[in-house]
Amino acid sequence: MGRKYFGTDGVRGRVGDGLINPEFALRLGFAAGTTLVDMETLPAGERPTVMIGKDTRISGYMLEGALESGFSAAGVDVMLSGPLPTPAIAYLTRALRLQAGVVISASHNPYDDNGIKFFSAQGTKLPDAVEEAIEAQLDRPLACRASAGLGRARRIDDARGRYIEFCKSTFPTELDLRGLKIAIDCAHGAGYLVAPNVFHELGSEVIAVGATPNGLNINDGVGATSPESLRQAVLEHRADIGIALDGDGDRVLMADGQGRLYDGDELLYVITRARHSRSPVAGVVGTLMTNLGFEHALGRLGIPFARAKVGDRYVLEMMQERGWPLGGENSGHIICLDKHTTGDGIIAALQVLAALRANGETLGQACRDVVMYPQKLINVRMSPGFDWKSDPGIQSAVVQAEKSLAGQGRVLLRPSGTEPLLRVMVEGRDGGVVTAQAETIAGAVRAATEV
Repeated sequence: MGRKYFGTDGVRGRVGDGLINPEFALRLGFAAGTTLVDMETLPAGERPTVMIGKDTRISGYMLEGALESGFSAAGVDVMLSGPLPTPAIAYLTRALRLQAGVVISASHNPYDDNGIKFFSAQGTKLPDAVEEAIEAQLDRPLACRASAGLGRARRIDDARGRYIEFCKSTFPTELDLRGLKIAIDCAHGAGYLVAPNVFHELGSEVIAVGATPNGLNINDGVGATSPESLRQAVLEHRADIGIALDGDGDRVLMADGQGRLYDGDELLYVITRARHSRSPVAGVVGTLMTNLGFEHALGRLGIPFARAKVGDRYVLEMMQERGWPLGGENSGHIICLDKHTTGDGIIAALQVLAALRANGETLGQACRDVVMYPQKLINVRMSPGFDWKSDPGIQSAVVQAEKSLAGQGRVLLRPSGTEPLLRVMVEGRDGGVVTAQAETIAGAVRAATEV
């Protein structure tokens, strides 16, 4: 049975519509709190404790207060961190031995979206069974414990400092960043108070970009989803390297001193190559969208590679199943399981910088052996429920495209999980062939869905 409220990454939507409103947040806090109380076996007199963090969206104040009230009504204590990256909440939940962490964020989406997602006591996404238990509780009437059983709430003043030190601890103690000028684009988001400090305290000169949030400007022309901002900052300030985070700080893109941008696939390659030079890497997990050039580059190093469904949740699941330490997406979600339990933009950037410093290389030099193949992605609107897999015209176009690629590329068709769209992606060595075949397949999809 499908989820009624939770998607692949918590609850998300437009503020004021559907589920992202104070009434639902109150009910969600109560439902999650009640579920935790029922699950926990704490010593007598102790209450479960959760941490609530958020990004810089103006709606975060509203949702934070509502969630806090719901948890309190269920008899759960609350710690409030204020604006912090999503992976910071995962870390603090684990480090402080709390029962759960909650993040109020819509990641890379515009400011008028927001979301609520949870972390377990281990700093990982909640197990499916727990999310299902919360959903079941959501459909029951809202209640409230007697006054003596209500939860308390308090601000945790040293949350930022704890997370800064944790990030720094993932960088080799024998290395530093002295002599580097680094431009850091914080997307006017959750990392604006911590990211510049991490890199400054490791010795670099920091140029902060996108570090003046006003509640309405998160991801607005800045950050990992708008990397031109970072490129311009690097060139303007003559920085040696640039780092761009997204609104909640769990993804990263980078730029070299010439303003050339490097996506998640390339950054993951830099990390993997450096690790492999010291000791064999058991394997790396990507997604269906990971560039074929990345896969071939790993093959030349003799490193196994596997593709998960799109989404960092699925990447992590496959990493855990196979016992592999590294994985990520081309969007910049990079997971280093020996450093953190989840994807972390700051920590991923530190691993890239550690690789460059240890080997005395630039980003370009570290990526010289990986050649990314041209990709063409076309989103085609289709009727809900349309059986595109059985349409002969579409399948004929796919077969023809695969013949044209002659084993030097691939074709991927996948439906959107949120919109009535079919995503047509063609990838290969020859950019002209790639574009032509993607447009041919997209045309076949349009023809098949015309009313």
